[in-house]
Amino acid sequence: MTGPVPAGNVLARWLAVQPHLVVDGALATELERRGADLRDPLWSARVLVEQPELIRQVHLDYFRAGADLATTASYQASFEGFAGRGLGRAEAERLMRLAVSLAIDAREQFLRETGGPAPGRLPPLVAASVGPYGAMRADGSEYRGDYGLDEAALMDFHRPRLRVLADAGADLLACETIPCLAEARALARLLQELPGVCAWISFSCRDGAHNSQGEPWAECVQALDGFAEVAAIGVNCTAPQHIAELVATARVHTSKPVIVYPNRGEQYDAVAKQWLHVPGSDPSPFAQQAMAWAHAGARLIGGCCRTTPEDIRALRERWASQAPVEPA
Repeated sequence: MTGPVPAGNVLARWLAVQPHLVVDGALATELERRGADLRDPLWSARVLVEQPELIRQVHLDYFRAGADLATTASYQASFEGFAGRGLGRAEAERLMRLAVSLAIDAREQFLRETGGPAPGRLPPLVAASVGPYGAMRADGSEYRGDYGLDEAALMDFHRPRLRVLADAGADLLACETIPCLAEARALARLLQELPGVCAWISFSCRDGAHNSQGEPWAECVQALDGFAEVAAIGVNCTAPQHIAELVATARVHTSKPVIVYPNRGEQYDAVAKQWLHVPGSDPSPFAQQAMAWAHAGARLIGGCCRTTPEDIRALRERWASQAPVEPA
């Protein structure tokens, strides 16, 4: 099934040292919780322009909470998106690199504070976030797919910023909230153009068996399994109640590590730009739910929209103190 592991696969090296990684939680909604105004097509990338120090502080707080990995504020960053705000190519590239350097700076401060990683743990990783084509459109289409673009067109869109982010100093790339297989394959093929670079690819999913566009989840996992540059496959910004089923299916169709970082279970209204409560969503604590995902086979777990450093701290403590069990 899975091909040879490339030398640049930092996740494989990390997971050889300890059995799992704690991924950080939400960045954009945490920035908003701290007062940042994200009412902008650039979303969290707006804060790169206006309040970069706030981004660095959020990264630092996640490291302090126990995260082994930080994802950068480049999810919404694209040359097209920045051009819409009147920013030229050189400035757009500078801001993409800044997103990575803010996370690296936070990691360095954390390691100075702690005197280095804890026994049995490696220094935290930094993953440069690569959002989907739909994120640039700022209309919620990363939760729908159906862009009307083929793989070649999607590769043309992603290639320029992927090259910038791959060269910005992050340990790996995080291709996240991908709604459809065509875009996932486009990104996987682009990774083959970047020697020594690896990434995880995580989908947004509508339920326990389909991605957001409605394609079978099992087929998505199978399609990515043969790409050696794909270091992990998973799901993010998806309702927590679907995660255990998605992980179990992934484990059948790949031997790659499975990464999951769901949202709080709310639904995003792209028109009103707000999160809405979904009746019947699981009210149990995030860390308790996460143990079911670990039990299903996820080796990298964190949180997406609306999760906080407190959730990541609870996850770290829960995962470290007991074997994964299904929630009561």
